[in-house]
Amino acid sequence: MRFESIMKGLLTLLVVTFLLASTPVVLGQRDEAHIRVIVNMVQLNVAVTDNKGNYISGLRPDDFAVVEDGIPQKLATFAEGNEPTRSLISVASNDAPSAGSIKESRGSGQGASAGGSPETLGSIVAGANVFILFDTSNYMYRGFVFAQDAIADFIRSLETANRIAFYSYSRDLSRASALTADRSQVIRGVRTTVAGDDAALYNCLLLTIKDAAQYQGRKVVVVFSNGPDNSSIVPPEDAAELAQSTGIPVYMISTQEARLEPVSTAVFERMTAATGGKAYFAKNWREEKRAFASIRDDLAHLYALSYYPQPNPNRGWRAIKVKLVGEHLKKYNIRTRNGYRPLPARFSAENAAASVDSAPE
Repeated sequence: MRFESIMKGLLTLLVVTFLLASTPVVLGQRDEAHIRVIVNMVQLNVAVTDNKGNYISGLRPDDFAVVEDGIPQKLATFAEGNEPTRSLISVASNDAPSAGSIKESRGSGQGASAGGSPETLGSIVAGANVFILFDTSNYMYRGFVFAQDAIADFIRSLETANRIAFYSYSRDLSRASALTADRSQVIRGVRTTVAGDDAALYNCLLLTIKDAAQYQGRKVVVVFSNGPDNSSIVPPEDAAELAQSTGIPVYMISTQEARLEPVSTAVFERMTAATGGKAYFAKNWREEKRAFASIRDDLAHLYALSYYPQPNPNRGWRAIKVKLVGEHLKKYNIRTRNGYRPLPARFSAENAAASVDSAPE
């Protein structure tokens, strides 16, 4: 009986195998996938001033020349201060990035995806998202309330900013108020802060920049610090490079306590200059308020430029230079970030026709 059962099993297996081998297998026809490369434009916030520090307004797109690694770039969008953004390229024209240039660009600093409509491009730099990072370490025991007042006044004065986020730091980062248009909510976050532990400025600044980089459009980080960093494991260069690569200017207001520490002074000045921001050292709360007012004034006078990178084999650090065209403009000073590191290219395959993506970096 056992032998017969084994033979029946083998016979059944042979029949099934024969049927499977002789039955044609019909595979469903797959639609040809559309491969899409998402290329982000590089966005620059540019301040133009004379030798006395006065802002120069009324410049036009053709007054600016942008060069990346020595390669001339063509502006895609332009805006001055809080005015609406103008698209300088036609999506249907030859000015739009070609497939070849998309492959060469391999991603960029920040911004919108290639092929966006003028409305999409305009939304990139309308207003600004401001991230405020407040030092609540044990350096801040003296003058804590005055600093809170200065920050609260600064928040109230940011009438043209789209949204504001308020973070505080000591050894760890505290996201007291997420990015919001509700100024009262942000000020409540300011008032709830208390002074505490050691300062890990660069750790927390890096996290703040990562948060800001998730959003499109103009982003600015404003740091209020009362002293040097004494507990970070992240070097300041990492935070500065990320800010440069994502196009986020960093402004730093520090009290005289940090000015007394030469290393911190040099780091603050070098980091802000590299990102297109500024560093301020305030002796008292009145100077702190003036520093915040200066930052607000700066944001209102920045030119917002953007471009799609031309084909460039360099996958590492790319240097950016912005110049003014014309002899009568060469006397003015320009402040902006000095370069970026391209972010990895992003590919997607889908059965539907490719549509415009706006995924943040």
